[in-house]
Amino acid sequence: MSGILTNVDSRTKLVGQNRLELLLFYFKGRSQWFAINVFKIQEVLRMVALTHIPDANPVVKGVAHLRGRTVPVVDLSAAIGMGKTEINDDTTIIVTEYNGTVQAFMVAGVERIVNMNWEEIQPPPKGAGRSHYLTAITKVDDKIVEIIDVEKVLAEIVPYVTDVSEGAVDLDVMQRAAESGLKVLAVDDSAVARSQIRETLGSLGLTVIEATDGREGLNLLKRMASEDEPINSQLLMLITDAEMPNMDGYKLTTEVRSDPRLKELYVVLHTSLSGNFNEAMVKKVGCSAFLSKFQPDGLAKAVEVRAKQLFG
Repeated sequence: MSGILTNVDSRTKLVGQNRLELLLFYFKGRSQWFAINVFKIQEVLRMVALTHIPDANPVVKGVAHLRGRTVPVVDLSAAIGMGKTEINDDTTIIVTEYNGTVQAFMVAGVERIVNMNWEEIQPPPKGAGRSHYLTAITKVDDKIVEIIDVEKVLAEIVPYVTDVSEGAVDLDVMQRAAESGLKVLAVDDSAVARSQIRETLGSLGLTVIEATDGREGLNLLKRMASEDEPINSQLLMLITDAEMPNMDGYKLTTEVRSDPRLKELYVVLHTSLSGNFNEAMVKKVGCSAFLSKFQPDGLAKAVEVRAKQLFG
């Protein structure tokens, strides 16, 4: 168990190559596997003692005291509607970091880590069972693996906000951006994340167009670039997630920078992955800026920075 996440630093080399590593785990029995991206995981531990939290969300089983910090522990099976996890000798907690917060997910057990290409990761079939809790599916050893939409799970426990705080941005600059007619392209496989971008920027008068993965986003950009107007006469900026089926945000940015028609586009990497990790990757693939997810003031500020470049 202790060695399952060794040499994580070496895995950063996967970025920009459209590759990822998934931690496979299961809930009841080993017949069905689920997964999350290794980059979001800090450690994997056998079940530890929990302290009950009064009036907590029913899927939050308590808090664990790990390495001098208090970490909430979520029963992931219960959170996605598959029933409570029975605690036994195999029960495991997966400690993760999303959007600058640390939480642990309780699962029945962990299988292993697999190295994959994002092209092997596909969107879940619409209307299929738990699809609203999935960002993607793939196949390992002829088994379907369901990749959990952790952002949706966390948003149901602590609802995200979309309102921009008073005074957070220069409204005159934002108004000029809105009146320019320039749109914002948001590329993200999470409906929750796209909704947050749309609602936050919509409240500032900006129009958001959407794509659900990097390949769809790139195809849309190429269609726009084939029109008479330059891409920067159509888009204020591209906001892209890092992890997506078919093509991730790093590869998307690399493709944008290699296309003479798109290379001047302002690209913001918008992700729940570790900030320190992404600051390095922003430089590697050529993003214009990095932004943590579900921070409406931060999102508005990122747009303001770009708007000031164009409208002063």
